[in-house]
Amino acid sequence: MSVRLARLLCVALIGTCLSTSAFAKTKHRTKAPAAPKGPTLVWRGDVTTARGVVGDVAAVWEKAGHGRIELQSFNTASGLDAVAKGTADLAGAARGSDHSAADSSLSFTPVAWDGLVMIANPSNPVSNLTLKQLHDIYYGKITNWSEVGGNNEPIDLVAVASPGDGVEYSLRRLLFGRGNQPVAAPRLYVNTSKLEEGIALDTKGLGVTTLSGVSGNGKVKLIKINGTAPSVANVADGSYVLFTPLYLVTNPNSPNAAKAQEFIDFMSTDPAKAALRRHAVLPFDDGAALVSLDGPRRAKILAEVGARAAPEPSTPIAAPGATYASRAAVAPTSERTLEAKRALDKAKDEKAAAEAAAEAAAAVAEKASLKNVRGDATTVDTAAAHGKDFAKVSASANVAAAAPAKPAATADGTYKVAKGDTLSSIARKHSVDVADLRAWNNLKGDQLKLGQTLRLSAR
Repeated sequence: MSVRLARLLCVALIGTCLSTSAFAKTKHRTKAPAAPKGPTLVWRGDVTTARGVVGDVAAVWEKAGHGRIELQSFNTASGLDAVAKGTADLAGAARGSDHSAADSSLSFTPVAWDGLVMIANPSNPVSNLTLKQLHDIYYGKITNWSEVGGNNEPIDLVAVASPGDGVEYSLRRLLFGRGNQPVAAPRLYVNTSKLEEGIALDTKGLGVTTLSGVSGNGKVKLIKINGTAPSVANVADGSYVLFTPLYLVTNPNSPNAAKAQEFIDFMSTDPAKAALRRHAVLPFDDGAALVSLDGPRRAKILAEVGARAAPEPSTPIAAPGATYASRAAVAPTSERTLEAKRALDKAKDEKAAAEAAAEAAAAVAEKASLKNVRGDATTVDTAAAHGKDFAKVSASANVAAAAPAKPAATADGTYKVAKGDTLSSIARKHSVDVADLRAWNNLKGDQLKLGQTLRLSAR
């Protein structure tokens, strides 16, 4: 073979290889999936619903070709604010609407059930707490593990910083009858994920998270309540009484309201339910019986701990009103809307019956009520402001080194701003919402002046 012929054959072979490679790449590109249909929805909310509900379901949703969900996991307050302002299409929360001004424009739709779980360090010998013990720990009456059968050492009760956090709000509403109850938890975390990490390192720690968040986590210990372990089965039959719905929150006025409602409806499909179960979360429809159990269990818990429900408005646990509002914005005359409206009317009747039952139970427990007992707590804005151990909490005479008391409200329902006050700390001290404080006092921001007089009610 001549040198010239050999060169020609080499060139031919190289050309064939390049053509084959190009063809293969072209063929591979033709198999690429089509771009997802519809707009990208932005979800923002608490870690609880991100881990247990939205993450895997969003992947299933996208795989089915419905579109993409952008996840922005942080905490409850940030999610609700983002949806209200229109910077997010969906939020996640482990609580229903608190009927504050900030929540008034939002629709809360329950999509799953989870358990509120008390966790401790695995080395802690305490494995069970009664509801009464748990109540008294949060109230600051029990401060040492030896009082509940543990070691002689202080209880490091921790909480999530935001008073509107879904997990904290739901537990406090069960134990005290109101979700904004101050508690003796001076050490604060930004979300439940960070709280879990803290408990794993603190042998004296105690805090609340969710079953979906710690299922299978050997770094923390799940505490039984009244002898019943937190589990999906015990949540499903109501024997574990600290259960809570998980909500997806939307804004009916959002440009993507219809698409957001499609995602909420998708939560009840079999692929979505399978994704929920993988995270120890009970699909909402699978726990339908829990709706009717809600009122009686709340009354029973309050009677057992000796508390009385505060007259605060709340979203019925089935939240059909929220579902009705969002669906009405999409299809005002659809059969699903009519079904939701009928469910709303039924829920209102059930809520009235539950409130009557709670009043009756509270009357029985009147002698053990919380009247004349103090339960103040100090919430800190930053660790640097109060040192590494945060502020001390004044919850009863048993708590040493109590924080100095701030000036109380005057007889005319006003409050004079003292040194160190912030709008948030004043709202917490007087159990009102920051948004309401702004509205009552025509404040455009959170800036206050020393000696400024604030109104504490709408009058």
